[in-house]
Amino acid sequence: MEIKDPIHGSIGLSEAEEAILETREFQRLRQIKQLGFAEYSFPGASHTRFLHSLGVMHLAGRAFDSIFQSFKFSNESAKARLRRAVRLGALLHDIGHGPLSHTTEDVMPKVSELDIKIYGSRERGYSIDPLRKATHEDYSIKMVTDSELSRCLDKTSKDLTGVHVACLIDRGVKAPDDFFVDQGLDFRPILSQVVSSEMDVDRMDYLQRDAYFCGTNYGSIELDWLVGNLTYHEVRGKVHLALNRRALYTFDDFLISRHHMYLMVYFHHKSIIFEEMLQRYLHSPECTYKLPADLEGYLRCSDYSLYEHLAAQKSEWARRIADRRPYRMLTEIHATDSTPRPQKICDVLKAEGIQTIHAGSKARLSKYHATQDQEAFPIFVVDEYDLREKPVPIEKVTRVFQQYEETRRIERIYVAPEMLSRAKKIVAERKL
Repeated sequence: MEIKDPIHGSIGLSEAEEAILETREFQRLRQIKQLGFAEYSFPGASHTRFLHSLGVMHLAGRAFDSIFQSFKFSNESAKARLRRAVRLGALLHDIGHGPLSHTTEDVMPKVSELDIKIYGSRERGYSIDPLRKATHEDYSIKMVTDSELSRCLDKTSKDLTGVHVACLIDRGVKAPDDFFVDQGLDFRPILSQVVSSEMDVDRMDYLQRDAYFCGTNYGSIELDWLVGNLTYHEVRGKVHLALNRRALYTFDDFLISRHHMYLMVYFHHKSIIFEEMLQRYLHSPECTYKLPADLEGYLRCSDYSLYEHLAAQKSEWARRIADRRPYRMLTEIHATDSTPRPQKICDVLKAEGIQTIHAGSKARLSKYHATQDQEAFPIFVVDEYDLREKPVPIEKVTRVFQQYEETRRIERIYVAPEMLSRAKKIVAERKL
């Protein structure tokens, strides 16, 4: 089977991948928009996680071929097995996303209610905190290990199970066997990094795809050069993701492009206010919207079903979303440090009887160099033209992390549209 994609052109699928596309679990992604409320700012941004997931799978295959183009596996079967796994991990990485993506995670149930077998049970004990709120990733693990989708995986792939796919979606999942091992080398770290890391194919796809559908250039990257220079580095029996030094500046540009997409697209003021109003509804006493723990009910939850629910409510916040009557932005403050000014403006307007919504958005180029994650799954830089240069962790070679160390803050204050003129006058007269 072949699919025509506006970003990558022709995307080929195996019979097993085609069977997965036809499952209810995957077809539901047609009804989940990639960018939630962004279409109110960028009308073209109505693309779905279904299309994005196909693109990520395609790039995962390309990345695997580039990384291991000269590597000698024990046999072709081992190579094909690992390539199949990383494509499926990429294809299914977003399978559990809820309506409007991340915005509805606050109304997910406790993770124990999902009854995810590989997480344990009350009788056997849990490998996770059973009382924490579930995330879209937990639903993803449930779908790939205990659903019709997982049974499709088992049926179409003799040597690969849903648990193996789960290992690439969640690094906390314990590998059940030596599936990821060949010739004594563990390939799970690098396959996990291809699916999710500071240089993963998920970001490579959504940056280009989101920029394309939003009609912007912020997400433009040298994709072919970046993918073509991916390689590997082995440390103590574990194979890690690496990049040829000649593509280091492309990596820098990749990070900066993502940073700018957050500041200029993902944090657009119209998207933010709709998200803020939805959160106010979801946390209000009159909210009756909850995401179910059972998959049968969850599969019926989509962007469209959420909009239908909102349209039937009497809540002010639900009505404003359904009728597209959002609060309007009064002021926008860009800074790198927190400032008391937004709160002061809100306090003055509150005293004047004007309700406000104060929304703060924070963007940082990367958390990679400031966390412990790179110690477990570091990304290396190798120099194929100077053999005297030893492979080193990428944060030791580029200065981009330090140059963009500061957190960028965008503080916005919104008021009801009918109060906007009065609020502007008060702010101007009091020089707030």
